[in-house]
Amino acid sequence: MEFQAYLVGGAVRDALLGVDVYDRDWVVVGSTPQAMLDAGYEQVGKDFPVFLHPKTKEEYALARTERKAGVGYHGFEVSASPEVSLEEDLLRRDLTINAMAQNDSGDIVDPYGGLEDLKNRVLRHVSPAFSEDPLRVLRVARFAAKLNRFGFKLHEDTRLLMSRMAASGELESLTPERVWQEVVKALGCDKPSVFFTVLREVGALKVLFPELDCLYEVAQPPQYHPEGDVGTHTMMVLDAAAELSESLDVRFAALVHDLGKGVTPKELWPKHHGHEAAGVPIVAKLCQRYRVPKKIQQLSEKVTEWHGLVHKGLDSDGRPALKPKTYLKVVQACSFFKNPEILQLVLLACEADARGRTGFENAVYPQAEFWMALANAANKVNNREIIEQGFQGAEIAEAIERKRLQLISDFLKSY
Repeated sequence: MEFQAYLVGGAVRDALLGVDVYDRDWVVVGSTPQAMLDAGYEQVGKDFPVFLHPKTKEEYALARTERKAGVGYHGFEVSASPEVSLEEDLLRRDLTINAMAQNDSGDIVDPYGGLEDLKNRVLRHVSPAFSEDPLRVLRVARFAAKLNRFGFKLHEDTRLLMSRMAASGELESLTPERVWQEVVKALGCDKPSVFFTVLREVGALKVLFPELDCLYEVAQPPQYHPEGDVGTHTMMVLDAAAELSESLDVRFAALVHDLGKGVTPKELWPKHHGHEAAGVPIVAKLCQRYRVPKKIQQLSEKVTEWHGLVHKGLDSDGRPALKPKTYLKVVQACSFFKNPEILQLVLLACEADARGRTGFENAVYPQAEFWMALANAANKVNNREIIEQGFQGAEIAEAIERKRLQLISDFLKSY
């Protein structure tokens, strides 16, 4: 059976934008599963026929149509007969810029105006069928973040459609895993705040992340936060973290570090005493809801609980401002003596917090170097010497702690 393969989706879009293409997906028109197997392709798709090329191992999917037949993004009936045309396959895609194809000769097949929208930097849905898949609200928000550097904006019709979808209750049918997958991809963007900003604009943030959404109403002390409310600050911190580190863990910790401010009684605003400890159970609950990996949750909880004290490690004149016991408590809580890298990640998130404020975007953060130097000083304990002094059992740990406190005191005197 003769069939025609077309390069589709993101590979076509990114090539036209001048972006390096790493993943290439293909659509096959006029074929059957058996014909693909006979040609040496390996089937991998269960819900619909997807095959791996015998040599390149790139994905080749049979052209298909989808019809809504239930709730959520699982509720679709799929048809992948040889009669399905390329245009019918492209029609089921989310955005016009993702609904283009390229043939063997390099010609672009563009039935829905993707080239024009690419030129005008517009994110526009292909058809009303967009509303049948709630995951697309998250995907479009992610594309807005991914393509932000090119200046892409949501088409007003698409914005309205996404708002109606957010209000319909369908977002609640999304599984935690699918939401988290989109969050991970969004956090990997150069400016991840765009993802959450778009979700908020269409009313999806309050459905999926109410802990973040409520922060936009919360006031802060203007002398420390000229940017205004906690939500605005949080987005600035997230983008600062993206500039400082490629670590997903650091970026997520930056995103959730101030959730405790969302439960400060309004009569206490703009102050938020104790927001660090108040935020830890909120972070834990959010991480459990979306099945966030334990390692990321643990770092996020540490940043949430200790960022206040990390900032206070040096006063405004750059002098140590805490007691030796307090310094040791923070260093121990950040698992430095077991894994020094964890404290380094905590400090990156704290630096992002300090920079995520209007006028402080490029501020130096001497606390990072100070805390690492202090922690390294506290780590110069010779455990063998302590054991040789005759300490046993719990006495050993107590002696080690006394020695660490002494080392910290000596470090602070010489700082």
